[in-house]
Amino acid sequence: MKAAGHPDYKPVIFIDTSCNFSFLTRSCLDTKGRETMKWEDGNEYPVIKIEVSSESHPFYTGKQKVVDTAGRIEKFKRRYASKTKTA
Repeated sequence: MKAAGHPDYKPVIFIDTSCNFSFLTRSCLDTKGRETMKWEDGNEYPVIKIEVSSESHPFYTGKQKVVDTAGRIEKFKRRYASKTKTA
């Protein structure tokens, strides 16, 4: 395997700005010139700010909006009921 063909994979701190949640993981995103922050282990890592993470996304938090699918199905049936009877 060629060493030059793979991106640089380094530890990075991602901060969810909507709920002030942060986590340390590895990423191949460019971190040159980014601010750094000291993590719980005492080391400094580059910081990447994001707006949505598993801590703030409605799917993971359980705060999803329920779509009225029953109403949509009834509307569809009313709209196309007369066309299917004549055909």
